[in-house]
Amino acid sequence: MALLDILEFPDPRLRTEAKPVTSVDSSIKKLAADMLETMYAAPGIGLAATQVNVHLRVIVVDVSEEGNAPHILINPVITPIGDELEESQEGCLSVPGYYETVQRPERIRVEALDGEGVPFTLECDGLMAVCIQHEVDHLNGKLFVDYISPLKRNRIRKKLEKSHRTATR
Repeated sequence: MALLDILEFPDPRLRTEAKPVTSVDSSIKKLAADMLETMYAAPGIGLAATQVNVHLRVIVVDVSEEGNAPHILINPVITPIGDELEESQEGCLSVPGYYETVQRPERIRVEALDGEGVPFTLECDGLMAVCIQHEVDHLNGKLFVDYISPLKRNRIRKKLEKSHRTATR
């Protein structure tokens, strides 16, 4: 396994729409394992392949307190259950140090392939639902900062651009 580099906003590669995985082979299994290792090391509770500059529809999540309940979702498709929306504070490994309130469907059904390529369906709410929706947004080239005002988003962009310039000196 290997730690992968996580792209940071406003890197334009984060806006790339991911392509479906056509076969769950050894390269996809290695990608998922490396993504889990990277997510835990960051530390985070979710990571999309887009964030590590691999533009395939793969996400990993683990919202357990102990960090011992990993989920691999390949080609995830989300369907909201009901009309209830929930607001929660979100952060992102690609937007380090920033948290904003985002409104999302409270309950979802997700259909995906697991790390072995076996289809499954999961219904969830709470942090798991928020995390999966957040990561699927990444696969679609969307970031949580897209849900906030342009003024706040530009402020975050400028601060991160400045920190990137400072870090590369």
